[in-house]
Amino acid sequence: MRRRANLKWTAEDILSLSRTYQAAAVLGAAADLDLFSALAAGPLEAAVLARRLHCRLRGLTILLDSLVALQLLEKRDDCYALPAGLSALLTPDGSQSVLAMAQHQANCLRRWAQLAKVVKTGLPAEKTPSVRGEAGDQQSFISAMDNISAPNADHVIRAIRPLRFQHLLDIGGASGTWTIAFLRACPSARATLFDPPPVIPMARRRLAAARLGDRVRLARGDFMKDPLPSGADLAWVSAIVHQNSRAQNQALFANAFRALIPGGRIGIRDFLMEENHARPAAGALFAVNMLVATEGGSTFTFDELRADLETAGFAQAAVMRRDETMNSIVVARKPSKGSETSG
Repeated sequence: MRRRANLKWTAEDILSLSRTYQAAAVLGAAADLDLFSALAAGPLEAAVLARRLHCRLRGLTILLDSLVALQLLEKRDDCYALPAGLSALLTPDGSQSVLAMAQHQANCLRRWAQLAKVVKTGLPAEKTPSVRGEAGDQQSFISAMDNISAPNADHVIRAIRPLRFQHLLDIGGASGTWTIAFLRACPSARATLFDPPPVIPMARRRLAAARLGDRVRLARGDFMKDPLPSGADLAWVSAIVHQNSRAQNQALFANAFRALIPGGRIGIRDFLMEENHARPAAGALFAVNMLVATEGGSTFTFDELRADLETAGFAQAAVMRRDETMNSIVVARKPSKGSETSG
């Protein structure tokens, strides 16, 4: 529910807001079960679906009927079917699939339910794997980042051109979404994607599908613990700083600083908060997501990011793109040798 300007809260407004978790929980359960994929080939009765999904019939029938009530399924003669166009959105290979993000949001919902306890204790929420297990949750998280970023990456990259580079270091590059966008924008460049070992096969597959694998080195490691590969003139830090405390970000920026050549730049993509930390609203709510999921993560203002970049040695920090979502971009430069203000 979006509250209109100058609208006075009523009891029903408050109660309606308090019930918004219900639809999210229904969608999340269906996504965790990959229920929509089971219906991609055509309508099925609840009993058939229960056998295929290894679910109890009573529980699945109630879930199916609630999905019909939300207009996420249709029901005819005791058979359930996908509405037109939904297969593209909620099956793994759909042309506009957001299934992985729906699965990831179900994991977030389990953590958010512990918010009061987190606020009292100062500890992150207990992590409870979904029915897909820890490996499935990690894969859905990586794929979810692509679900959200891939449709916008080329547009966002255009906003920071003419930021030219020859060698991109994509720190925590996941499955390669931003590496692909950068290399499309700069056909003569190459890249190194750095992330933990379990992520690398996903990146290799996506880069091969984009026919860019021969321009990318895949390097394994933990960017908070291991030295970063050296020699890049652009380090890209996408949707990472929010999971860290400011001290952790200072360490990450210092790691990137050491890896860059003199005169190289760092680009940070994330929420960019106003000074009161309450706007943009999406950033304020995402800070809650970091509160329940991490020990020190949050969303930050430009002044906070600039100070942490300067602590690491960077200069000339500037906002190259400001957005209400996670697509704001801050860029800073590693001074050239013998210069603190090289342009």
